[in-house]
Amino acid sequence: MNIACLDFEGVLIPEIWLGLADTTGIDELRVTTREISDYDELMRLRLDIMARHKLTFADIRAAADALEPLPGAADFLGWLRTEFQVAIISDTFYELAGPLIEKLDYPMILCHKLIVNDDGLIADYKLRQPDPKRCSVQAFHSLKYKVVATGDSYNDISMLSEADYGVFFKPPDNVIEDFPQIDVARSYDDLQKAFQQASASFD
Repeated sequence: MNIACLDFEGVLIPEIWLGLADTTGIDELRVTTREISDYDELMRLRLDIMARHKLTFADIRAAADALEPLPGAADFLGWLRTEFQVAIISDTFYELAGPLIEKLDYPMILCHKLIVNDDGLIADYKLRQPDPKRCSVQAFHSLKYKVVATGDSYNDISMLSEADYGVFFKPPDNVIEDFPQIDVARSYDDLQKAFQQASASFD
């Protein structure tokens, strides 16, 4: 029994926070997990920027709603679901992911929650659990699954390392340089081949 664990932003959809930066013109919001590996540090930075600019939950939700899946993502995901059980393991938030999940025909997603106050401002966030990507793979292992995984950034390293096979999908050069032991897929065709080869090796 095999399961594929995928990151969401950068693998299936564009980065939501980059979309918010585009719509607001606030370049500070362009920082992602590709630049800051500590997720709490990154989210505290984002919340501070949003507070200073008086951005609301509605602003970031609108930016998320405007996004479309990456070219080829829906077809790749459609193929993947015929060959594997599929779980999206993401550091995004349920409140933002809903419309995007709909555009991908409702795959399972495990992510976090935003805390929005009565004024419509994002007051805080709540992690699903500490080190959620690693813990998700460990949980699937406990259910006797073999796990293949892909992601594009620093916050995916624990998932890729814990999986039976992990591969980067279009990561930036700095991530490749820091983790040269992890394979790299440059296209969905490459990713499909990597997952097929890994699955065959499990038999």
